[in-house]
Amino acid sequence: MMTLAPEVLTLMLRETNARMGFWIDGLSGSPASEQPYAIRPQQINGLLSELMRAGEWLRAMPDHSDPELAEQIRLYRGHVERLRDVLPLVHETLLCERARLEHQRARIESAAEWARRSHQTLELSDFLISGS
Repeated sequence: MMTLAPEVLTLMLRETNARMGFWIDGLSGSPASEQPYAIRPQQINGLLSELMRAGEWLRAMPDHSDPELAEQIRLYRGHVERLRDVLPLVHETLLCERARLEHQRARIESAAEWARRSHQTLELSDFLISGS
């Protein structure tokens, strides 16, 4: 694996930190809310992509680093720790959304069954009326 120049790595990590902050803010919701916003697949994909890319860069990190690079690594670590803290809330939110969707599906299935039986009843009524 090729070693990256500290300046290049610093720039790439700075950009990654900005994007990760954006993605994590979207997952964690507003400070006043206890639940994260609705989670979109793009958010998870964005975070995963940033983590994978940064992991590659950090494996190719030069032996020596400068203070700017050390600061970007510190910020990146902070984002990863914040993500670790947010993930249980994300998991809980996804489970709640799954339960809500399953409840809605059951309601729709129940309504469809009611409509089918009502249609059968109407057909039977029409048959009885026309048959008499």
